[in-house]
Amino acid sequence: MLKKLMLAGVFCVLVTAVNFCIVTAQEIRIEGSTTVGPIVDAFVEAMQQSDSGVRFTVKKTGSGDGAAALIDGRCEIAAMSRFMKDEEFKKAINAGRKPVPFTICMDGVCFIVHPSNRIRNLTKKQVTDIYTGKIKSWKELGGADIPVVAISRDTSSGTYEVFHELAVNKSKLGSSVEYTNSNPQMFTRVSTTKGAIGYVGIGFLQDGVSTVKFENVLPTADSIVAGTYPLSRPLYLFTDGYPKMGSPLMKFCNFFLTEEGQDVIKAKGFVPFTKY
Repeated sequence: MLKKLMLAGVFCVLVTAVNFCIVTAQEIRIEGSTTVGPIVDAFVEAMQQSDSGVRFTVKKTGSGDGAAALIDGRCEIAAMSRFMKDEEFKKAINAGRKPVPFTICMDGVCFIVHPSNRIRNLTKKQVTDIYTGKIKSWKELGGADIPVVAISRDTSSGTYEVFHELAVNKSKLGSSVEYTNSNPQMFTRVSTTKGAIGYVGIGFLQDGVSTVKFENVLPTADSIVAGTYPLSRPLYLFTDGYPKMGSPLMKFCNFFLTEEGQDVIKAKGFVPFTKY
């Protein structure tokens, strides 16, 4: 009898321990933008230092993929470099989701060229003519007599959406345009190709390429904050419904409001909303 009671006690302890683990173990899955990706990675690192009981998984394949994952219930956070489209909201509501946006910082879509390129300013018409294939040589714009290699982000990218709408008025891109899957891939392609032009988020500007003014405005933190740079945009985290107060999910989505979060955003080259 005593042996049975001891075994029952052990069983209860094990069940309690398992149930405790189920309740306390938390996973936050994040999918979406490669532009927001570096910020998300840094937020995850900071959060794990203060709360090791939360497990994070991060996939960076594009804003559209993030929205789809949130709608399908495959993630808790959709990282997006654009706002959700109307059709995405409708799909979310039909699926029983309630998308809630957290606007975490500002960014700018920046045109970059190979450092050997003498061109330092482009108008909206010139960019449109480049990407629709009307301008084929940099000589037509006062540069060297070398072919233009126009490179774009893939169409699932939020960066592409902003570029396509604000820079080229949703014009159909030329058949010779190349497509890349991420900001780092874009940077590598442009930095190693003399005739190349591409575009990245401001957090991806670094030595190895030259930044081009757009409509006579250079993308900087000041011009983005002031709204004078034409391709300025906010970056977002979307959740399904408003996170529970005090939860790890709420803490993560509001981390951008903290002094540490602001420092992370600035360190990654993006533009925070507030100053401490």
